Amino acid sequence: MKIKESEIIELMSSDKTREKGVSMMMDAYQSRLYWHIRRFVVDHDLSQDILQDTFIKAYQNFHQFKQESQLYTWLYRIATNESLQQLNKLKKMQKSDEEATGHLQNLVAENVAPDADEIQVLLQKAIQSLPEKQKLVFNMRYYEDLPYEDISKILDMSVGTLKTNYHYAKQKVEDYIKQNYTE
Repeated sequence: MKIKESEIIELMSSDKTREKGVSMMMDAYQSRLYWHIRRFVVDHDLSQDILQDTFIKAYQNFHQFKQESQLYTWLYRIATNESLQQLNKLKKMQKSDEEATGHLQNLVAENVAPDADEIQVLLQKAIQSLPEKQKLVFNMRYYEDLPYEDISKILDMSVGTLKTNYHYAKQKVEDYIKQNYTE
């Protein structure tokens, strides 16, 4: 059964049906949001915590949803902001950006499927080496195939800037893999 955004919004808009709306929203978006967060922060447990925080914020702040965009772009924006906040907390605990990037790359090595080939591991490490905005744009475009217009609403960036970020991210990922791949 395909859940319609309009149905979720209608249920979330009424105090009497809000709980059902939250449940439907979670059913509809939990997996997509989890993987969006997971690709960015890598760690499963932290991703689960951020996902939970995302739904709590969506529930608490639903009155701020203006319906000028789709519900999923609003949820992605919350999830992205929550992820960035958590990563900033982690970076403050690390001594340097290099140490934080190294930590994320080590997490990649630990969290990639045991049967993953070298290219898959290198791809994940390359993505983790990108600056935050490029990493977000790359993941949303490459893995989730989101249109630039939706990414623009999520990240509050112009489409032109997004295309530039994606181009640079893609080039950096390709360069990283070429430099580190051993046949």
